[in-house]
Amino acid sequence: MEVPRDPNLIVGLDSFDDAGVYRLTDDLAIIQTVDFFTPVVDDPYDFGRIAAANALSDVYAMGGKPITAMNLVCFPSKSMDISILREILRGGVDKLHEAEVTLVGGHSVEDPELKYGLSVTGVIHPCKVVLNSGAVPGDSLILTKPLGTGIINTAIKAGMADEKTVAMVTEQMASLNRRASELMQEVGVHACTDVTGFGLLGHACGMIQNNSIGMTIYCSTVPIFAQAIEFARMGLIPGGTYRNRDFRAHMVEFAAGVPDWAPDLLFDPQTSGGLLISTSPEKAKALLEKLHCTGHRDTAIIGEITEEPKGKVTVLE
Repeated sequence: MEVPRDPNLIVGLDSFDDAGVYRLTDDLAIIQTVDFFTPVVDDPYDFGRIAAANALSDVYAMGGKPITAMNLVCFPSKSMDISILREILRGGVDKLHEAEVTLVGGHSVEDPELKYGLSVTGVIHPCKVVLNSGAVPGDSLILTKPLGTGIINTAIKAGMADEKTVAMVTEQMASLNRRASELMQEVGVHACTDVTGFGLLGHACGMIQNNSIGMTIYCSTVPIFAQAIEFARMGLIPGGTYRNRDFRAHMVEFAAGVPDWAPDLLFDPQTSGGLLISTSPEKAKALLEKLHCTGHRDTAIIGEITEEPKGKVTVLE
């Protein structure tokens, strides 16, 4: 499909980035994104919070400030009480209020399967847009949230996750990437993406493809929910994990000694995951300290950008 070109389009369909970016003036560009999905937790209010945080994350990954949002609702009104929808929307509004984002409207349709999310508009200076493709050899890689939400959500659906685990993963998914994005811009970085449906390795591959660089990830340094490892060993793997692995298998090499569960966790599709940031070692150290001081306790340096092998992600023990 041929799409008309526009000189003011900074990031569009020909990019693997997290959102579109359009220049309005020399000093102002808008960031546009949209995301919605089926419930990942049982509590409607928490589902609303998580869906809103997830939709906002693409703007944060580009280094921008979200300013407005519109609800997207698919609701089975003939089979589900309207009070459930009210709680979902209340959760979304509360998360938008926390993010200082204004809800300006939305759209709903009758659908046999419940879905909720948002379209989000943000702003940024055209020269400060953070792409996922700017990493350079020698950069350190920072991951701001632990992995395993997809596997734990599968365990929740199977009724195998206890209340403490549910509460822990819910709060992690509902937490905003806002402060991490602000600190990223403050320090200055080369590239960023948020880790969501393609899993850590899927999004990592997106950072290096067509860029003549490689990447090394050290499995032992990647923050992972301990409960997710237990569930993975039990075989509670979401279908998205296998799709992610099949799609990117030709770009990923696992070294000897990497735990058997590692591919399942590193390809695990995340909901409202953290930011994967590439920057110089010196800035990475400074950013890590700032993140730890602002409550991002699980944030860690997990690898680096390499010159070789080009187009490959190597996972070491």
